[in-house]
Amino acid sequence: MKDNCIVAQSGGPTVAINASLAGVIDGVKKSNKYTRVYGAVHGIQGVLNDNLMDLSLMALSKFPMVNTLELSPAMYLGSCRYKLPDFKEDSSPYETIFKRFDEYKIAAFFYIGGNDSMDTVSKLNSYAKEIGSDTKIVGIPKTIDNDLLITDHTPGFGSAAKYVASTMLEIAHDTYIYQIPSVVIVEIMGRDAGWLTASASLARTDYSPAPHLIYLPEVAFDEEQFIQDIRNQLNSYRTVIVAVSEGIRDKDGNYISATTAAADKFGHMQLSGTGKALEILVKEKLGIKVRSIELNVLQRCAAHIASRTDINESFALGQAAVKYAAADMTGVMASIKRISNDPYQWCIEPTDVNAVANKAKSVPPEWITKEKNDVTPEMEAYLRPLIIGEVSLQYKNGLPMYLPVEHLL
Repeated sequence: MKDNCIVAQSGGPTVAINASLAGVIDGVKKSNKYTRVYGAVHGIQGVLNDNLMDLSLMALSKFPMVNTLELSPAMYLGSCRYKLPDFKEDSSPYETIFKRFDEYKIAAFFYIGGNDSMDTVSKLNSYAKEIGSDTKIVGIPKTIDNDLLITDHTPGFGSAAKYVASTMLEIAHDTYIYQIPSVVIVEIMGRDAGWLTASASLARTDYSPAPHLIYLPEVAFDEEQFIQDIRNQLNSYRTVIVAVSEGIRDKDGNYISATTAAADKFGHMQLSGTGKALEILVKEKLGIKVRSIELNVLQRCAAHIASRTDINESFALGQAAVKYAAADMTGVMASIKRISNDPYQWCIEPTDVNAVANKAKSVPPEWITKEKNDVTPEMEAYLRPLIIGEVSLQYKNGLPMYLPVEHLL
C-alpha cells in the first residue's frame, strides 16, 4: 500500500518557498492520509539520486516548523534546474523516478517551483498516466517574477516586492541629502516580465515621488526617449531615481544589458549589467553624476522584511496541495484567486498544470502608461495588498535565526 509522499523544491529561491514546504508538512500531519513525508534534496534530482530526507519528525513538532522553517529564506531542501526530456524520446529518468516512488511507497509527489517546475509536474503526470501509476503529482507555485498564468500572483513575489519598495524608499532618502544634481538607476530582476520592477512604485510617498521613472520589458525601450525622460524630470527634481527591469529590450528585441548574455538549460537568458549600461549612457549624454545599483539576489531572500500576507498564502498553498492529492487529484497546481482588493480577499483553487507549464504572464499593457515610463494606479492597487503585514523573527547575537541547512553544505 502506498501511504507516503515526497516534496521537493526547484528553481530560484524566495522568502516564502519554505512556508509552502511547511504547509505541505502541516497538511500531511492533518490529512491522516500519509504515514511519512520525505524531502527530496536538490529537487527532482534528489529523487533520481535517491537523496531523500525524512521530514516526518518535523511534522510531529509544530514549533520548529512554524516558527523557524516557515520564516527561513531560500530553500531548505535545496534546488536544481533540471529539465526532464520528453519521455517518448528518453524514458530512462522517468523509469528511475517511478521506481523510487515504488520503493518508498509514494502516493503523492509535491513540487514547489515556477514555470519550469510546472513543466516537470506536467511531464511526470503524463508519464504516470502512460504507465498506469496511481501516484498523484501536484504543483505548488513559486517565483518572485510573478509570471505564472492562472494564479493571481505567486508566492515569493509579495515579499520580494516589499523588499524592492522598501529599498527604493531608502535609496531615495540616501540620495536626497545631496544638493548635487544626480541620477540613480536601480536594476531589478525581471527577464521577461516587469511585475517586480513595477512594485518599486509602492515606494512613493506624499513627500517622495521616487522612482520618478519605471521601465518594464513588456514595452520596447528607446535610449533617446530615455535620455529625454530624464531631462524632463531634471527640470522639476534635483535627483532622478529610475527603476528598470534587467530584461528591457529595444524595438528589435535586443537586450540593453550586454552582448554577452548566456542561456540556461531551459533557454532563458542570464542577464546582468543593464543598470551599468544605462549609467554609462546617461553619463555620456548628460554629463551628470550618475550611479547604478543592481539589487541582484538580495531581492530574493530578504526574510527580515518578508510580507506576512505572502507567508500566510504560501503556507496555505502547501496545505491545499496535500488536500488535492488526498482527494485523488493529480496534474494540478494550487492557485490563488483574488476576490477583492479592498478589503483584500482571496481563496485557493486547483488549476490544470498544463495551462501553466512553460508559459509566462506579462504585465497588462493597460497597466503601463502611454509614455512607457511608468505604471498606472491600477497596477499599484493590484500590488499593494501583497506587501501588507510583517513577520516576527527570533534573533541570536543580533542576527535572525533560520533553520540550519548543514545537509546542503
